[in-house]
Amino acid sequence: MSNRIPTASRHVGETSSELECFPYSVHHADEGVCLLVRMGPYRILLDCGIDDISILKKGKRSPPADLVLCTHAHPDHAQGLLALHQAFPALPIYASEATTQLLPLNWLGIQNIPQFCQALPWRSPVEFQDGLSAELFPAGHLPGAAAILLTYTTPQRTYTLLYTGDFFLSNSRLVEGMPLEELRGLKPDVLIIEGSYGTARHPHRRTQENQLAERINRAIAQGYCVLMPTPTLGIGQEILMLLRSHHSFTGRDLDIWVDGMVAAGCDAYLEMLPQLPASVQNFARHQPLFWDERVRPRMRRLTPQQRAEVGKSPCIVITDESADLQQYCQPQTGPWLILLPEKPGRLLPHPQSLPELAPQPSTTVETYLLAQHSDGPGITQLIHNLRPQHVIFVHGSPAYLADLTSLDELQNRYHLHSPASGTAVDLPVGDTFIQPAAPETNYEGELNELGTVVTITLPEAIIADPRWRTFADTGLVEARWQGEELVIRGLSQRELLNQTSDRLLSSEVSCCATCKFQRGQRCWNQASPLFGFKVTPEGYCPVYERNEE
Repeated sequence: MSNRIPTASRHVGETSSELECFPYSVHHADEGVCLLVRMGPYRILLDCGIDDISILKKGKRSPPADLVLCTHAHPDHAQGLLALHQAFPALPIYASEATTQLLPLNWLGIQNIPQFCQALPWRSPVEFQDGLSAELFPAGHLPGAAAILLTYTTPQRTYTLLYTGDFFLSNSRLVEGMPLEELRGLKPDVLIIEGSYGTARHPHRRTQENQLAERINRAIAQGYCVLMPTPTLGIGQEILMLLRSHHSFTGRDLDIWVDGMVAAGCDAYLEMLPQLPASVQNFARHQPLFWDERVRPRMRRLTPQQRAEVGKSPCIVITDESADLQQYCQPQTGPWLILLPEKPGRLLPHPQSLPELAPQPSTTVETYLLAQHSDGPGITQLIHNLRPQHVIFVHGSPAYLADLTSLDELQNRYHLHSPASGTAVDLPVGDTFIQPAAPETNYEGELNELGTVVTITLPEAIIADPRWRTFADTGLVEARWQGEELVIRGLSQRELLNQTSDRLLSSEVSCCATCKFQRGQRCWNQASPLFGFKVTPEGYCPVYERNEE
């Protein structure tokens, strides 16, 4: 394999290195995931989420691997599979049965797509080559999403590698969580795991759902229409099931419109109903999962001709994340609340990224959390239950993955890797683990005291980190002593709103809450130093203008 870069540390009593991982793409941003694993003489491609597969061809006639395993149908893990099949028709491609049914949604514009992906069963090892087998376990996250256990057996020993793909330990509306009890104590030699949210900690899934339902309910009660751009598969269908079953909406005289590829995703879910959890199948025996105009709230498919008409009375519209939102938010409709799903490390879009909406004062943009990836505690919980020798982190911003590799609880037990694309990782295994040197994670700054004011000066390494802007997006921080260490953390807008929810601000007070440029909890005044940032209700800036409405 080209670009082989062995790691410096080793294990006592190690065997010759039979395991290696070469990441073509690790999804540090939006480039997708594509990993080549070598187990002895065999090469296995894990996922193909890259749009351009030229790196896999390199002008050669032979395929880049002996077989391909796809964890699930999201584009960042699967969008390159069709091109890969067209380039190498004899290359076998495998996934779970549900994933094979959902994959065509990645190429709806292409006619006569061949059935190139072969279905594998759950929890049943399948041998592909002499000594090489794979077994699929449900990974949560999305219907059909799989964690893949690869096993390579030699006369000397057996090597194992587990790749989680995207995983979620908690149950959601349409997917059961990863069955941790089935994987506990597996002790793979290598674990390749996603770290989308780094060390962040999320509220319980039901809490996230209730917060979202409450926000939508409040908007509808205030006369708003709610527009929710979502991916084709996953969040959109989860929200629809939430709205069908949540007590705030059951029986309510309300229209829910579904447009674009999200509607096609709903159709695909209906076709694979036997693959969904038993609770969902039982629900479907009593009423349709999605399309129903008889049961309130009514759930309807939106046609292109209707897009300019919806929004004249409060309703909910779920559409593609790439849709032109102006076709819904027209002057004679609304007001509109646009709810965008939070993505790890992403800020709420500025008006420049939604130029068609910026001039409309009746449009509010906010985000919500409905996570489909495990948070930091979920990641560490899975690692400790599996007890691998090597852990390779992919699928997350480099800063978030660095947070995970810097955790003492992981450094003390496992050999940690977070490779960049194109950097191979040699994975020697043995009986005794030698702890690698910890990476440098401490930074020096200055602290000055003058009277009752303490000034903390931070080094350039902190300021240049992309997380700095979101560290305290309200502009406020909290400092407290933790033993002999001073811990500083940013205060989120949600915390401030909870703290001040019982203190209503008078309309006579000159503050952000009464400013004409405050919308969606952010400042939209381009002349303000707070432009584009979240603002506290009590905040104020020199270009404040009272809202006279």
